[in-house]
Formats: sequence, C-alpha cells, structure tokens
Amino acid sequence: MFTNNKVTQLLGIQYPIIEGGMAHIGDGQLAAAVTNAGGLGQVAVSGFSPKKFQEEINIATSLTKGSLGVNIPISNFFNTKDYFSVIEQEKDKIKAVSLSSGDPRPHIPVLKEMGFRVLVVVGSVQHALKAEEAGADIVICEGFEAGGRNSPLELTLFSLIPAIEDKLSIPVVAAGGISSGKGILGALALGAEGVQIGTRFIATIESRAHDSYKQELVLSNEESTTVVERSIGGINRVIKSEFVEKIKQVEEDQSSFQELYPYINGQRNRMAAIDGILSEGWVHAGQGTALISNVDTTKNVIDEMVQKTVEAFEQMEEKMKAITNK
Repeated sequence: MFTNNKVTQLLGIQYPIIEGGMAHIGDGQLAAAVTNAGGLGQVAVSGFSPKKFQEEINIATSLTKGSLGVNIPISNFFNTKDYFSVIEQEKDKIKAVSLSSGDPRPHIPVLKEMGFRVLVVVGSVQHALKAEEAGADIVICEGFEAGGRNSPLELTLFSLIPAIEDKLSIPVVAAGGISSGKGILGALALGAEGVQIGTRFIATIESRAHDSYKQELVLSNEESTTVVERSIGGINRVIKSEFVEKIKQVEEDQSSFQELYPYINGQRNRMAAIDGILSEGWVHAGQGTALISNVDTTKNVIDEMVQKTVEAFEQMEEKMKAITNK
C-alpha cells in the first residue's frame, strides 16, 4: 500500500516521502536524515551560495548511502547557471533534481541527459501537462496550503490532486499542509503516489532552524499562518507575527517593490529562521502546523507518519465496511 509504488521505485527509496526544498533550512544534515529514515532527502539551493551548496551535498553524501535529491528554483530572479554546474560535477552523488518557481521545460532534457530523475513542482493541471510533455518523471502537486512561496493561482491540494492525476500518466506527489499520517492517506486516496513534506521536518532535531523557530511551529495552530506578497503577484505563506503585520501594512499602503523588498528579502528570512531574531524577520510554515506537537528526530517523525498512515488506512477500511454493509 505504501512502500512499493512508482515513486519509491523511481527514486530508490523505502517510503514515498520527499523532503521539500526549504530556503536556509534544507542542508546536508537534514537531507541525509530524511534519506536514512526511508525518504528522499533534498539539499536546497535557496539560501546557499554555489560553494556552500556543493559543500552541503558532500555533507549529505558523507552521512548516507541512500538516494538524495536537490531542489533548484528557476525563476527569473534566481541565477541557476552556477548551481547547475555544481550538480553536474556532483551528479554521481545525486539521484533526483526537483525544479520549482519557473518554467522547467528548457532544463528537463539537460538534466535527464545527465542521468537524473526530474521532479517538477506544479500548481495547476496545465503546468503538470507541460512538465510531463517535457519529460518530467514525477510532478509535485503543490497546494495553496504549502509554506513558503507557491503558485499565485491559490488552488488547494484537495482540488488539485484528482484533477492532475486524472490527466497524467506519470506519478503525482502531493505537497502542502501535510504533517500527519492521516494527511498522507488523504493524499493517496485522492490519487497521489507520494507526498512532499517541508514544515514538519523543520521541527526536528537535525534541522538547522533556530530553536525559536521550532518552538513557534510547536505552539502554532490552524490559524497561525498567513500569506504575504500578493501585492507583487506572489504568494508566500508565513507564520503570523508583528513583523509580518508590518509587511502587510506596507502592502496595504500600495508601496512600490523597492519599498517592500527590504521587508521580504531572503536576509529577513534568514534572520528569523537561522538566527532566531523573529522580531526582525519572517519564517515559512504550511497550514499543517496545528499537527506539530514536538521537536523529534527525523527518523521518529517519519516512522510515526508511516505508522499513522497504516492505522488511518485500517480505520478507513472499517468505516467502508460499515457503510457497505448497511
């Protein structure tokens, strides 16, 4: 039901659980921890220089012999050339490359030629179809519930998964607000063959996030996140705070991008996420924060999710039996 499907076979992993690409957080240690626990750990590009990115890949491979991936945003605001050079140099250490935040089509054939499995993050059926046509191996269907920057279309995961799965022949992975076994089962029931998880892995012992950030996640509930950057045509889901209210006020004042940028740049994210200065920055989080009750090892988090997925499936079987017997 869970450990042997197209996603696990394509990526060479035990469970179809993928670590999302998280700015400043997705380092080699966390990637290795996810991989060692049975999933696909990913080293993120965002927040790291090309040199640091290469170092983190090497840290990951020194800590695990399992499959590893990397996540590369390909928006017009991100220079990918040097990072693609790094992954070409380190291609023997990397199983998969996930592409997000831009048009993946020019890059997919190049990455396939290098021997990578290519995963593409999408926010609509149209984008998913284009990714498949270009040669993607897996699409990651990301709903509006997800933490961080995602599609301005604001489509939710519940509507996206079945719509995309119905049109594609390649596997669909679900992302956005998934922090529990029941969430995983829900995604599978809707047609996904795996999940991508970000926020829950931030609240782990191996995560480099500051303890203040981790505790914010533990204390959060279903109303603790909000969205900023709509005024510039974007979506960035973050944890509510006094600093985030400042961002919202600047947006409400119809300020220019130049006036807004000092509040939303990556350094502000780093100040809060890594340095713990939450009064001077902001942190990402998906809508599944209410289900994060502790900071634990990555292995324990994945083991519990897998166990709870199986338990939820068994409970659902009992419910279906009750319905069909009536």
